[in-house]
Amino acid sequence: MTFPPLDTALPSGTDAREHAVLLRRAHDAQLNGRPTPAPLRPVIEDSWGRMRGFGIDPDSAPPPKVARLDELQRYRDASPIAEVLPLIRRSLVSVADEAEHIMLVTDAAGQVLWREGSHRIRTIGDRVGLVEGAYWNEGSTGTNAIGTALVVGRPVQVYSAEHYVRNLHTLTCACAPVHDPRDGRLLGAIDVTGPVSTIHPATLALVSAVAQLAEAHLQGIHHTHLERLRSVAAPLLAGLTRPALVVDDNGWTAAAVHMEPVRRVLLPKQCESGTTWLPALGECALEPLPGGWLVRPRPEEQAAPSTVTLDLLRPGAASVTVAGDSGEWVQHLSPRHTELLLLLAVHRGGRSAVQLSRDVFGSDKHVVTVRAELSRVRRNLGGVIESRPYRFSDEVRVRVLTPESPLNLLPGSLAPGVRALRDRTRAEDLFDFIG
Repeated sequence: MTFPPLDTALPSGTDAREHAVLLRRAHDAQLNGRPTPAPLRPVIEDSWGRMRGFGIDPDSAPPPKVARLDELQRYRDASPIAEVLPLIRRSLVSVADEAEHIMLVTDAAGQVLWREGSHRIRTIGDRVGLVEGAYWNEGSTGTNAIGTALVVGRPVQVYSAEHYVRNLHTLTCACAPVHDPRDGRLLGAIDVTGPVSTIHPATLALVSAVAQLAEAHLQGIHHTHLERLRSVAAPLLAGLTRPALVVDDNGWTAAAVHMEPVRRVLLPKQCESGTTWLPALGECALEPLPGGWLVRPRPEEQAAPSTVTLDLLRPGAASVTVAGDSGEWVQHLSPRHTELLLLLAVHRGGRSAVQLSRDVFGSDKHVVTVRAELSRVRRNLGGVIESRPYRFSDEVRVRVLTPESPLNLLPGSLAPGVRALRDRTRAEDLFDFIG
């Protein structure tokens, strides 16, 4: 298991109270256009830049929007994190309660789905709107551990006056995002919040470890479902003499016969029995199975997609849509695959593995990793990405949907090539030639 870097708020050996005073002076200086007495952490400085772009008033920000109880229940029921909520509770609630913290679990939009822990801190949370159903993304409540972790896609701790809105300066928060272990899609976040006096770097490490444990448990649930589907389909596959795949309702492969299996098949949005074109496989016959589909490729009948749309509007929720005469397919993207597809969209003439290694990692020593990642992308998006050099096929039209502000263009990416794109004055200038 690989643990992500931890963005702790309190420098080693620093007195917490003195650091809080320093942060308040830095907060006042920034808002009044004066030099700060000490540099802010990059993750906080970037977030404050987004807050200015949102026009959030640090002194009179409105309370966060809160969903109705019936809406909240629908969001809870739809959240994949609900399947691992008992695990999260066992890991964090008792710790949070004893340490006078509260544990919060949100969805990918920053809406608080569940809140548990210290009664005293729940009361404090009530006063600032940190309640179930409230939206704690950056656009609603300014810089905070939940919203900022969801934007940058990694664990973040926010302490005292690092919060952009002043009435949150009494809090310290540690949050880690939870991703779908299958494709890297952002599912939500786990947060622990308490008074500023309780800050400790280990809190972020604990929350991060629990988030990774939740992801591993989700992976186990996925494997169990595929194994069940594999057992159901085994008698059917045994009688086939031509290539076929068995996939679940989301296109993840459970079994294959007479062909090299692909990790995932992009199924149409509205999947029905019959014949359709699928990326990486071409024309295929689809037949329903309990919990999935039997997919039979027809290699003599090939077609190509006409449009590829890379959607980067929501941080942490990038997707690619492939559209053709037979329908439309959507795949959620991992952060790394998002970076690679964005770079290929900008450089329509193509990029070598060495160039992409420099674009993504800042050196030419990661060529093997780049080739492996692009091999996975090409297996999922057959007929879309070509090699030597790596590029989008000349036969497809490529569209990139970007946020209004360049600051929100993959804000969690540290890839030099992406950072260079963010530094451009207007995001639309980057993509006006893509067609």
